[in-house]
Amino acid sequence: MPGPLFSKHTQGLISIIFVMMIWGSSFTVTKLVVTEVPPHIFAGIRNLMACAALLPFYIARRRKVKGPLPYMRLTLMGLTGTTLYYYVFNTGMKYVSASTGALIEGLVPVAIAIPAAILLKEQLGKRAIAGIVLSVAGVILVGFVGNGEQSGNAMMGSFLIVAAVLLWSAYTLLSRSLKDTDTVLITTVSTFIGTALSLPLPAYEIISDGMPAISWKAWVGMAGLAIFASAVAYSLYNKALESLPAAQVGNFLNLNPVIGALVAFIFLKDKLTGLQLAGGVLVLAGIWLSSRKGSKEGM
Repeated sequence: MPGPLFSKHTQGLISIIFVMMIWGSSFTVTKLVVTEVPPHIFAGIRNLMACAALLPFYIARRRKVKGPLPYMRLTLMGLTGTTLYYYVFNTGMKYVSASTGALIEGLVPVAIAIPAAILLKEQLGKRAIAGIVLSVAGVILVGFVGNGEQSGNAMMGSFLIVAAVLLWSAYTLLSRSLKDTDTVLITTVSTFIGTALSLPLPAYEIISDGMPAISWKAWVGMAGLAIFASAVAYSLYNKALESLPAAQVGNFLNLNPVIGALVAFIFLKDKLTGLQLAGGVLVLAGIWLSSRKGSKEGM
C-alpha cells in the first residue's frame, strides 16, 4: 500500500503556510469590521459562527474517537485562544491600523520559542536560533519604522496587541502539549468552551444598549473570519503543531506582519516604506532558515 504523498513534516509546513495566508489577511478584515461593530459583540458573533462551522466536524469525529478528553487544558486553550484573545485583539485593533496590528503580532515567535524551550524542553539549535534572530530583526525593522500612527489611543492599542501576543503563545504551548490528542477534538472543544466563556459580556452589552446596526459587509467579514480564520485555520494550526516544534511554528507567524502589511497596503492604502520591505525580506529569510529540516543541530 503506497504511503502518503507528503511526509508529516511537509504536511505541517503546508498547513502553517496556508494558515499564515488566512491570518495575514484577517487584520484588514478585522479593522473594517471593528470600526462598525463593538469589539466584544464582534468577538461573540464571530465565535458563535465558528462553533457552527466546527460542529459537524466534532460530531463526525467524536463518533470515531472515544474516551475522555483533557478538559482542564482544553478550557485553558479556550480561555487564552478564544475568550480573552479576541476580546483583547479586537479592542486593540480598534485603536491601531491594520498594518500596525500585524507588525506587532510579529513578536509572537519570541513569546513562543523561549517558553517552549523551557517548559516543553524543545531544543533550539543554531539554525533555529539564527532563523528566529533574522525574522525578529525583520519584524523590528518593519514594525517600528514609519508607523505614522494618528490615533490618540494608539499606545493603549499597541499594548493590547502585545497582550494578545502573550495569550496566543500560551494557546500554542497548550496545544503543542496535547499533540497526541486528536486535532479535530482539540480545536472544536476548546473553541466551544472559549465561546461559552466569551458570551456573557456581549450579551450584557446587547441587553444594556441594544443590538447595533450591522451592515451586510460586516456580516460577511465576520462570517469569513469565523469560517476561515477561526474554524479552518485553527484546525490546520493545531495540525501543524502535531508534526512541527512550537518554536518553528511560532517563527512562521512572522509571515503575519509581511502578509498583513501588504494586504493593508492594497486594500486600506496603509503605506509601506523601503525599510519595511527590507524587513519583510529578513522575515522570509528567517522563516526559510528555521524551516529547513536538516541535521539535529539545525532544529
